[in-house]
Amino acid sequence: MTALDLTRERVRRDVDALARAGLDLDTFFEEMVHSVQRAVPWVAACLGTQDPATLLLTSAHKYGHLRGDNSHDLEFGILEYGTVETTAFTELARAPVPAAGVHLVTNGDVERSHRMRDFMTPHYGFADEIRVIYREGTRAWGTMSLFRGSDDDPFDADDVEFLASLSPILALGVRSGILSRLAAPAAAPDAGPAVLIVGSDDRIQQLTPGAEARLSELDWGRAAVEPMSTVYSLVGMARRFGDGESVSPPRGRIRTARGQWLMLHAAPLSSSSERRGDVVVTIEEARPPEIVDLVVAAFDLTARERDVTRLVLQGVDTKEIAAGMHVSTYTVQDHLKSIFDKAGVRSRRELVGRVYFDQYVPRMGTQLDPSGWFSSPTS
Repeated sequence: MTALDLTRERVRRDVDALARAGLDLDTFFEEMVHSVQRAVPWVAACLGTQDPATLLLTSAHKYGHLRGDNSHDLEFGILEYGTVETTAFTELARAPVPAAGVHLVTNGDVERSHRMRDFMTPHYGFADEIRVIYREGTRAWGTMSLFRGSDDDPFDADDVEFLASLSPILALGVRSGILSRLAAPAAAPDAGPAVLIVGSDDRIQQLTPGAEARLSELDWGRAAVEPMSTVYSLVGMARRFGDGESVSPPRGRIRTARGQWLMLHAAPLSSSSERRGDVVVTIEEARPPEIVDLVVAAFDLTARERDVTRLVLQGVDTKEIAAGMHVSTYTVQDHLKSIFDKAGVRSRRELVGRVYFDQYVPRMGTQLDPSGWFSSPTS
């Protein structure tokens, strides 16, 4: 075993320990990426979290030559989600191997990558990029991109293999970080419908006061990506939908600095030639089923355990769950024990509290709309 092999084995153990330490995302990313640097040297790094339901980035943390630079985030979002290439996040998330290097994929002709040719090289002088998706099963929780300059050796197949081996460990670290943030959010004032229109020139043409208020909440602190980059990622995907390259308008969830989940929808505004490229984006508070899907996924439950959890959250008792799922009550109880262990609770009541209290308690006593969700103060 070579010295590099020994280093990588130590780094793998270190990253695994960090992933299991219950760290918040900022701390986990900061310590993990510098540990990885000992095994796979880099001059810059960008680590992100993704909504596992949509593969859209929900945050980005930058290091090295990228630290503190958010000046090109909007352009990046449009390029990343508006074009297709083998190493794009959406493609890599479904690839057999969850890691890839641009130099390797292009056989040394990195200009074949739109991202490298049109963005990374001209803006930052990077000559190669390697990416790994944080993936467990079919769920992708985020991505790490490492960069090297023109004076550095390109990333090789061993680098790809090593980073791919970290994929499930990184997913565990992100899930743990998400769970560490499940604190009750402060209620945000309502400013009416949140709608904005992005023109074909990528500028915001119109926005409502509600949209301005919502966008001001998308601030993730010291490790934040430019908040609007998430919106522009949706804009790029909406244009692909308008061109017939995808089957449905994109949407994505994102957590605000207050701890509240929002749902963003984007769609082409018009197909006429003079307005081609215009996209309308709506922002609304995520409804309970959407919140539950994300939080339950973070608990790493099996498909059966997710079904049981949804029924528990609806107040269905054990006998009814067993009858509906065509299993015995003992089987349901086994599922519940596993769910409680994974969620870190001891009872149904604590499970309901873990998932729902941060969304319901701040609004208790207000009126309900026809959907069963709480009405806004202006409804």
